[in-house]
Amino acid sequence: MTSSTDPSASSGARPSLWRHRNFRRYLTGQAASVTGSSISSMVIPVLAVLELDATTAEVAWLTFLGQLPPALLALHAGALADRHSKRRQMITGDLVSAAALASVPVGAALDRLSLTQLMVVAAVQGAAGVLHDAAAISLLPSLVDRSLLQRSNSRVGSLFAVAATAGSNLGAALTALLGPARALLGDVLSYLVSAWCTARIQAPESARPAAEGRRLHTEIGDGLRYVNGDHRLRTLTLVNATTSFALALLNTLWALYLLRSLAMGATAFGVVLGIGALGAAAGALAAPSLAARYGPGPMMLAALAITPLTQIPLLLASPGLSWQFAIGGALFLQLAYAAAAGTTQRTIRQVVTADGMQARMQAVSTWLTSGARPVAALLAGGLGTWIGVRPTLVAGACLLLVPLVVLYRSPLRSLLDMPSSPAVPSPSAEAVTPPTPSGPIAPHPAVAVDVRHDRSLEGGP
Repeated sequence: MTSSTDPSASSGARPSLWRHRNFRRYLTGQAASVTGSSISSMVIPVLAVLELDATTAEVAWLTFLGQLPPALLALHAGALADRHSKRRQMITGDLVSAAALASVPVGAALDRLSLTQLMVVAAVQGAAGVLHDAAAISLLPSLVDRSLLQRSNSRVGSLFAVAATAGSNLGAALTALLGPARALLGDVLSYLVSAWCTARIQAPESARPAAEGRRLHTEIGDGLRYVNGDHRLRTLTLVNATTSFALALLNTLWALYLLRSLAMGATAFGVVLGIGALGAAAGALAAPSLAARYGPGPMMLAALAITPLTQIPLLLASPGLSWQFAIGGALFLQLAYAAAAGTTQRTIRQVVTADGMQARMQAVSTWLTSGARPVAALLAGGLGTWIGVRPTLVAGACLLLVPLVVLYRSPLRSLLDMPSSPAVPSPSAEAVTPPTPSGPIAPHPAVAVDVRHDRSLEGGP
């Protein structure tokens, strides 16, 4: 992270992540993309509901098509990321996403924008995002050492939460100044910044020799068996999937409920999202100290127990400024606890996974969590039409008890210390170790982090 001439190295202090050039470039690019994605998360519902007058079913279909590609492509994208250049795969995903989003303001300028176009854009952007994220989660191991992993996860989570806050507020401002369609140009720019920063990362990459002559589906099967064979990975993956299903049921109708049923304006909607993102930043920063004080297992269990309770203000709310503050405060708490739990469970999964399996391990989690989301989106649309939006949100809040039960029935509930790393790391993965005064930074095995768009345990409105 620092050079051999860094004073912190010679004094024995912990190395600074911020002095590591490749880590900074990685983090800057991904933070820019998260900022842009938060703009889209705020703008697209406004565009669909207020500008294109989307129905409950159409909002559900829009969400479904955006979430379907990860369910279909995650396993393949993870295997490809373990085989080929991760940076090239990330850049390709960024450029495709930028081109797809740019078509929305163009369509609006030509007065040809429709819900059908929004749905196609959502599907294309989802597919490109899967390619990017599968590579991004396994690129970081070549940048940070295992000894810096928990600190790295904490910094990544907190900075991304701040970026999400900035994106939500920027989305609200751009919508007010330019209109919702042109506001998406902010996300287009963010993808270009992400691609540029990724291209400047100088970490060495090489194809994995074990991949030569093997079919892709064979390596996908290896990843599935690897996750199923470790009770820690299996439990945390199931917790992620059940949490993702419940949150997707809530998220599908959340924006519609606030904007239509509670008559919340676009600006207030963006501010509420920003408040929630600040909670995520606080939770991510506090995660290492909370895990050290209470133990990773009890801390994650407490976070999962509190999350359903934070839905109560949303379910009781009626139109009015006081309820907007209450919803914002509840979202702050929800994302704070969720980010603390999410940072901790990511670290556990990364630490116990061998280097050559990092992308495929995460791809299995992404596949299950992403597969749950489109099903939940369709279910939300059906229930919202049949029994109403508010009762559907109640059902989603009740489903948040399922991951709590899954973790409670697992030995992980009493985990008081971080588990140890795999005994035999893969020699093909390289990372930067903490520096020593006597020489330059040396390569060392490390692990991956799941970042950017997958926020299944980091909450979400």
